[in-house]
Amino acid sequence: MTIELAFLLIAFAVLVLIDVPIAIALALSSIGYLAISDLAPLIVVAQRSVAGIDSFTLLAIPLFLLAGLLMVHGGLAPRILNLCAAMVGRMTGGLAIVMVAACMLFGSLSGSGVADVVAIGTMMLPSMKDNGYRPGFSAALLGCAGSLGTIIPPSIVLIVYGTATNTSIGQLFVSAIVPGLLCGLGLMIVAYIFARRNGWQGGEPFTWPRLGTAFKEAILALIAPVIIVGGIRGGVFTPTEAAGAGVLYGLVVGAFIYRQLTFRKVYHLLRETSEMTGSILLVIACASVFGWILAAEQVPQLAVSAITSFTESATIALILMMLVVLILGTFMESIAIILILAPVFVPVLRVYGIDPVFFGILLTINLAIGANTPPLGIDLMAACRVGGIQMTESLRYLAPFIAVMIGVLLLLILVPELVTSVPTALF
Repeated sequence: MTIELAFLLIAFAVLVLIDVPIAIALALSSIGYLAISDLAPLIVVAQRSVAGIDSFTLLAIPLFLLAGLLMVHGGLAPRILNLCAAMVGRMTGGLAIVMVAACMLFGSLSGSGVADVVAIGTMMLPSMKDNGYRPGFSAALLGCAGSLGTIIPPSIVLIVYGTATNTSIGQLFVSAIVPGLLCGLGLMIVAYIFARRNGWQGGEPFTWPRLGTAFKEAILALIAPVIIVGGIRGGVFTPTEAAGAGVLYGLVVGAFIYRQLTFRKVYHLLRETSEMTGSILLVIACASVFGWILAAEQVPQLAVSAITSFTESATIALILMMLVVLILGTFMESIAIILILAPVFVPVLRVYGIDPVFFGILLTINLAIGANTPPLGIDLMAACRVGGIQMTESLRYLAPFIAVMIGVLLLLILVPELVTSVPTALF
């Protein structure tokens, strides 16, 4: 390792530890590296930043963000929640199970864990508190369930990974369906066990007429993910075009069918989308410079050499890479981790013959775990803010939910067919 590379990594680590925003930490450490090395002039920062976001596929990010916001404020999210509540009824832990199911369904519209947490948490947490659920438990479950929006298509994290590694986003979307369902089912089981011990129940009793009414009201919301994922799989849309179709669908349904979107509301949603997109693209641009420096310093080759000298087993190599991601996920944002590690790990995947689609799903689940792990835990933090509690209040309930997600991750590593069978059959 050169002195300049050591400076880059140490400067980045120090900036992250003192809570400098991740994009600024990436930019400052990269600029510092270029200032003390003779690799390239500082103008390369601007050049690589622009090159990093000069991708047609990345246009899907603001479009999916806008589609999710239109569907939340256009009336689709409450109808999804009502359908889940009608299906569960008054069973033990019903409200907790409803929240997980609603997060899964809404995740198929928003593509964002934080958006999932805020949208569902705003509607669910007051009701759960009124029915005796402890706020810390509800926030911990909400954070983990909301992070399923990171896994279930159309996941923005999967779009970034696919763009960074030149992997088919359509195959990533299809491959994520079964793992997302397994994570959701695991969270439901843990929530049921908690609820049974504490005597927490559901909402209104189950009746077939209520379920039928809720299903009819939610049918338009259920069609949206079919249009998006089915359109990509059927070759009708590219991921970017599917995102545009989602925006059009959300706008038509919210404005002309449910009549809940006004011109003023759409304007505010466009502004909110612009702000979120700007923050994401800034991270991508700065990480592009950082990744270019790592490539120039031959860090991917060093990683390949280190891992291959340690083990010849692809499974052990996968576990080692997952451990690195799990540690970084506790204090770094998901998109930055992907853009920094993807160029490092892709050569390792080639050496061991690991499918990049399979690895992308494992990586995404790992990042969902990291989104609920302190000190950063951005999804858990958002859940606690929605619930109006301190993060420490949720930590006593967090471990079982994290454990079940780690269990799913290990299961997929040991049984990769759970990920690969669906895209193999469809593609």
